[in-house]
Amino acid sequence: MSELLAGMLPSQPTRLLVVDDHGIVRDAIALLLGKEDGLQVAGQAATGAEAILAAQRLHPDIVIMDLVLPDLNGIEVTKHILTQFPLTRIIVLSGRRTAETVYRALRAGARGYVVKAAAGAMLAVAVKTVSAGNLYVTPGIIPAAVHEQLDVSIPKTSYERLSTREREVLRRIVAGSSSSDIAQHLALSSKTIDSYRSRLMVKLGVRNRSALIRFVIDNELIAL
Repeated sequence: MSELLAGMLPSQPTRLLVVDDHGIVRDAIALLLGKEDGLQVAGQAATGAEAILAAQRLHPDIVIMDLVLPDLNGIEVTKHILTQFPLTRIIVLSGRRTAETVYRALRAGARGYVVKAAAGAMLAVAVKTVSAGNLYVTPGIIPAAVHEQLDVSIPKTSYERLSTREREVLRRIVAGSSSSDIAQHLALSSKTIDSYRSRLMVKLGVRNRSALIRFVIDNELIAL
C-alpha cells in the first residue's frame, strides 16, 4: 500500500540555483527554465561568494554556473560547492567553447557544459539530462570519447599545471600589478616574482603580458 501511495504522490521538482553576474541573464535563465515541467528555480546569485552561501542555504539539485564572476571564477566556485555538497550537480553555462575551458570545468566536477550561443532549449535539455545522472556537453565541443570516460582521458590543462603561487602571481599580473607590487604583497623579492612570471608564461605558452591577458580572457580564468 505504501508503495502505491508513493507512486501516486507528485514527484518533487528539480531545484535550480542560477549563478551569473549579469542580472538580465539570470532573469532570462530563470524565466526559461521556470517554464519547464519538473524544474523550479530556487534562487539566484551574482558572485562566487553569493553562490556558495546560496548553495548552503538552498541545497539546490543543480547549479547553473557562469565562469566569469566578480570575485571567484566559476571553476573555483564549483569546487567549493562540490566539496560541501558532492551530490549537487553543476552545469557550466559559458561563452567559451575551447577544449581547455571545457576540460577544466569537467575536471572540477561539472556534469554539464553549455555554450551561451546555443539555443535556449539546449539548456533545458542539459538540465534534464544531468538531472537524470548523465553528462551533457554542447555537441561538437569535445571528442565523443570524453563523454564516455571522465578520468585520464581528460588531459591536464596548462592552467592546471600552474602552482598555487604561480596562479596568484598570474591574477595580480592581469590586474595590473608590477613585479615590485606583487613582491611587496607576497613578501617575496622582485627577482622571485620575475621567476614566477617567466615560469607561468612558459607553462601557458605565451610570450608577453598582452598574450597572457588574451589567454586569461579566452579561457575565462579571471574576471577582469
